[in-house]
Amino acid sequence: MKPSTGKDADRVWQLLVSLVMETRGDWRRQVSAETGLPFSRARALWRLEHEARTLSELACEMGTDAPAATVIINDLERRGLVERRPHPDNRRAKLVSLTAAGRKLLAIVNRISDQPPAPIAALPAAQLASLRRVLEADAKR
Repeated sequence: MKPSTGKDADRVWQLLVSLVMETRGDWRRQVSAETGLPFSRARALWRLEHEARTLSELACEMGTDAPAATVIINDLERRGLVERRPHPDNRRAKLVSLTAAGRKLLAIVNRISDQPPAPIAALPAAQLASLRRVLEADAKR
């Protein structure tokens, strides 16, 4: 199979980003309204759902810099939603993990319905299956 051209990849990426950005605003506002948290704080909680992370790891995963991640974690810590503890292998690093209150709030966030946008929901089953295979293959890299 012939690889796509840069122009094709650019256009597909622009369309995907536009679709996500234009259709998730209501859901993001609902998450903020039901949790009382800015959406950036909810994003940080999701990244801690399965395991503790260092601030550097969180910053990288959230696509932000370390100072911004620190501001987010400081806020979540003040709210009692996360805690810092010494890293077992790196004396200079701290691990950030969810508290019981953080897990409870995250459960609320996870119950908020995030329906696919109409253009995705309207895809024929075969096209949807193809798109899923492409995205899952990329996620495994």
